Amino acid sequence: MPHTPGHQLGAHEIMELHEILTDTIDGINQFQMYREHCQDPELRRILDNQINFMTNEYNNLVNMTQGRNTSFRTNRTPRTAASPNYGLQNQSSSSRPNTSVNQMNDQDIASGMLGCHKATATFRMSAALEFTVRQIRDAIVQGAKNSADQAYEVWSYMNSKGYYQVPTFDQQTAQQIISSYQPAQTFQNQQPLS
Repeated sequence: MPHTPGHQLGAHEIMELHEILTDTIDGINQFQMYREHCQDPELRRILDNQINFMTNEYNNLVNMTQGRNTSFRTNRTPRTAASPNYGLQNQSSSSRPNTSVNQMNDQDIASGMLGCHKATATFRMSAALEFTVRQIRDAIVQGAKNSADQAYEVWSYMNSKGYYQVPTFDQQTAQQIISSYQPAQTFQNQQPLS
């Protein structure tokens, strides 16, 4: 069976690692391309911090899979003090692809960052289910959480700028849906039939 120093891995695990590491490289490269088009200093700070974190996370995963001792750290996403803005404003705006990279703006950059993190979080969580080595599995699960936290940081920025609006139901509809669920009775283990 294929193995990395200190870890024996199955073929599917090696392929999952290959895909995760390639996806991480792609994300870092994508974010670096955004830098030259970024105008907002706040978004630039988020972008730079996330590039640095993603690079460190990549290096840690490479070191771990090659049997070098490393710790897999969590993302320290700054917590925003502002609460989310709910509802739709300015519904007359439309969306369409740019006809040139020179049309890219901060909303496009933030949207691309968010999409990257959402896809990476989903992909990593699914991949983690395939690993037999607990240390690598835990690192990939943490990587999925890190991507989810980075997505939330970008979403918060987008929401505060009006780039990502949160549609809502009217109060009666929301309450009707939420209240339709009730707690379940505690499961009672029954003796198996003989």
